[in-house]
Amino acid sequence: MMHQQRSQERPSPFGDTEDMVLSLAPRLAYFAGVARTEHVTRAAREMRVPQSTLSRAMVRLEQDLGVDLFARHGRTVSLTPAGRTFLTHVERALAEIERAADEVRADADAATGKVAFGFLHTMGAETVPGLIHAFRADHPRVRFSLVQNYGEAMLERLRAGELDLCLTSPVPDAPDLVARRLDEQKLRLVVPADHRLAARRRVRLAEAAEETFVTLEPGYGLRRITDDLCAEAGFRPRVAFEGEEAETLRGLVAAGLGVALLPPPAVARPGVVELTVTAPRAVREIGVAWLDGRPDTPPVAAFKKFLLSRRGSLLPA
Repeated sequence: MMHQQRSQERPSPFGDTEDMVLSLAPRLAYFAGVARTEHVTRAAREMRVPQSTLSRAMVRLEQDLGVDLFARHGRTVSLTPAGRTFLTHVERALAEIERAADEVRADADAATGKVAFGFLHTMGAETVPGLIHAFRADHPRVRFSLVQNYGEAMLERLRAGELDLCLTSPVPDAPDLVARRLDEQKLRLVVPADHRLAARRRVRLAEAAEETFVTLEPGYGLRRITDDLCAEAGFRPRVAFEGEEAETLRGLVAAGLGVALLPPPAVARPGVVELTVTAPRAVREIGVAWLDGRPDTPPVAAFKKFLLSRRGSLLPA
């Protein structure tokens, strides 16, 4: 009856659930301590807060909830049925907060922390494994959460806080990001083995003006570079197939479905010939990017420093 009377007598002070959580949260640990000891003085001593502060916090908590959580017996207290129900949920919430605190502390640990690192699909077979192997020579227990994606998608994940760093191309120029050029990678014109240009070692891109191209989809950095290089060579590529991964495009070239501008493969693929492009200069810049103003944890700072030290030698020779 007391619970119902208090609820009827006092309207809820909260405008919405968020306001309620913000008001209750600071007092939950106090409540759990009093519930555990069933003694305000003892709980205050264990939590190292003044008894008057603890008593006022419990009264305010009951007022905010509109129910009695404790039955008082002199200096001792016992939980009401409502108090026992509330304690079950409070202990669960506090345990989850403690697990979250442990996790973020572990991720930030200099020796064993975590780096969320994004990179282009074409960096995954050889470049990124080599980088991580070299970095872990001095940081053997640092953990990595690895994400492969195209450039724009990784930049969005940087902005969302899902990545700490990413290797991407082209090197982004955006006010909310910091980007540093690390290296450049030559692009080759990839043609079928029986193609009219296959006997050549070098080619001007303009010589492929009448060819059908297979490319990555719009939005991919390599697609933008392909379009720009073809425009510089004086033509707009006729695109027959669009894909999401460079090695798939190589397979399409090998099947005779077109030609492509691609970075070198990790492993040579049969059925294609890779030609050096002499004009225009066919390269793509590779850079590392991160969100401007975001503090680095020690493992992220260490890996960033390592990447920046690899300027000019990021990619395999």
